[in-house]
Amino acid sequence: MLPKPPPRESGLGFLLIPPFRVQGTSVAGEQTCVMVPELDICFDMGNCPRASLASKFLAISHGHMDHIGGLAYWCSQRNFQGMGPGTIVCSTAIAPAIETMLKGYRDLEGQKMPYELIALDPEQSIEIKNNTHLRIFDLEHTSPASGYCIVEKRSKLREDLVGLPQEKLRELKDRGEQITRTLEVPLVSYLSDTAPGASMLREDVRKSQIVIAECTFVEPDHGDRARIGKHLHLSHIIEWLPVLQCQKLVLIHLSRRSNIAQARKQLRQAVKPELAEKVEFLMDFRANRARYEQQVAEAEKLEHARAT
Repeated sequence: MLPKPPPRESGLGFLLIPPFRVQGTSVAGEQTCVMVPELDICFDMGNCPRASLASKFLAISHGHMDHIGGLAYWCSQRNFQGMGPGTIVCSTAIAPAIETMLKGYRDLEGQKMPYELIALDPEQSIEIKNNTHLRIFDLEHTSPASGYCIVEKRSKLREDLVGLPQEKLRELKDRGEQITRTLEVPLVSYLSDTAPGASMLREDVRKSQIVIAECTFVEPDHGDRARIGKHLHLSHIIEWLPVLQCQKLVLIHLSRRSNIAQARKQLRQAVKPELAEKVEFLMDFRANRARYEQQVAEAEKLEHARAT
């Protein structure tokens, strides 16, 4: 099966990390909006790309304008396009302010702008798809901030019952005994603006298939700027990589002054090749386009081989 194509909308970064697509835009201080279409979710809404309207769930990390500037427009456009109310997920710490902001827009427009707002305390979760849950956790930033992890819950037969005949398992189940256990499989983690800390070492984050994380500063002499603004620096990413078990680490939120090519060079010099290969930059248009074209070529070759 050929890979799904990037969105037609210009200016959006795109990465195919099977079975998921990661797409959107993220420039520090300007706008961040990152989508995972297969999970029907969008993280942050600094602007409102048309492609983001298809996501039913929107998880807000914090209240800085480059992360919420397009929120009211997203709600309004989903209604205008007949897509139904969107569901906004955020921390209880910022939920009242979001409600106040959206009420102001409703008053200005003079018409209904439907949405559902779900406020979560740290470690709470909601189901966004069948057996797939969105969990919130605290980050450390200059304003209240949250990260998210999407986990799939799978039922598996208890280890002590493996090998028993079906008749015996049915007997145990009929007696009311729990014969399965629930496994959590972390799929995607999202860490927006944050200082380095315990959130980066969470088991669900470390073991996520895809980790999406900010890396605002890459220049060696910008460590103090990262510390003051409570952001991640490339040096933090280099320290973090050896403990991550992800398939891919997608870096977002670089400032316009950051040079992605230089950042890649620093990574290659600082970590083992297999770790550097894990890292992708969402806004590296040229490299990501070449990567996707290679994926398509490989998929076409495989399909041709199967057909013959």
